[in-house]
Amino acid sequence: MKTRHWDRIGNGGLTFTELGFGTAPLGNLYRAITDDDAHAVLSRAWDLGVRYFDTAPLYGLGLSETRLNRFLRGKPRGDYVLSTKIGRLMRRCEPGEERTGEGKFFDVPARCEVYDYSYDGVMRSLEFSFERLGVDSIDILYAHDLDVFTHGSEAARDARLAELMAGGYKALLSLREQGVIKAFGAGLNEWQACQWLTERGDFDLFLLAGRYTLLEQEALDSFLPLAEQRGIGIVIGGPYNSGILATGPKPGAFYNYDIASQPILDRVTKIEAVCQSHGVRMVDAAFQFPLRHSAIVSVIPGGQGVAEMEANCVAARAEIPPALWAELKAQGLMREDAPVGDLSAS
Repeated sequence: MKTRHWDRIGNGGLTFTELGFGTAPLGNLYRAITDDDAHAVLSRAWDLGVRYFDTAPLYGLGLSETRLNRFLRGKPRGDYVLSTKIGRLMRRCEPGEERTGEGKFFDVPARCEVYDYSYDGVMRSLEFSFERLGVDSIDILYAHDLDVFTHGSEAARDARLAELMAGGYKALLSLREQGVIKAFGAGLNEWQACQWLTERGDFDLFLLAGRYTLLEQEALDSFLPLAEQRGIGIVIGGPYNSGILATGPKPGAFYNYDIASQPILDRVTKIEAVCQSHGVRMVDAAFQFPLRHSAIVSVIPGGQGVAEMEANCVAARAEIPPALWAELKAQGLMREDAPVGDLSAS
């Protein structure tokens, strides 16, 4: 498995596998799976060379972290990179109280999320994650979901951003300075909030979901050049834009967590046709595209089953002919300034 080393502040940095593992599906996202099935997927990922694992308290309301506990136990701590998130505390639900994630997470603990980006909130969240994960160290902490998609309005998002910078940011700085964590950043669905934070703080890494893909390259306007200038690493989540770049433009295909609109279906149809004309699976091109940007350190598609994990590995190892990128640009299906050259990797 190819790797990319990142070391922004000279503390030794972290070595990411280009294919990482996003563990939201292991929190019984959209359907329940057994502990043994979750363990089998993680074990197959490890056997295929994956060494970057991302989780969060939200995923399965703690279930994803506890399933990682079983898997990581006994693994040499220096052999993998581990990230989790802060910003939500999981409170036990009272009888009759609706838990977080009804209809989204299945067969999970009865918990209600409490947003908390304060100094104390960060520290409490980290301690809870340590207990659920059962590890002695966590490499990266991301502030989770500081975006309109989660909080419902720009005003609500901005209030949470201000809360982080007034409190939680100081906790993250302290944890990094003490060596408790190697790096911190934010895991978001919007590049604009990533840029806002970059302009106001000393952030190391961002996990950006769905906003730099074969379908979307608006982040090239300002955020990605700024990240590159600052030495900030970017992990790409949602490289298939909620599925459509993997499934193709079939009826009912998902884009950005919802049913794809006709304009999106039409655009993906054209992209898929170009891929097919070059003998390339669209899902392979979708995985490989973000890695052409020098700021990207890893791509983390999800997967609940062994077959999905193996398919992601095939995509990570695919060879994409330069002519494919050139034709996508010529047809106006990709930005002219999108980097597409091969990057060196160890």
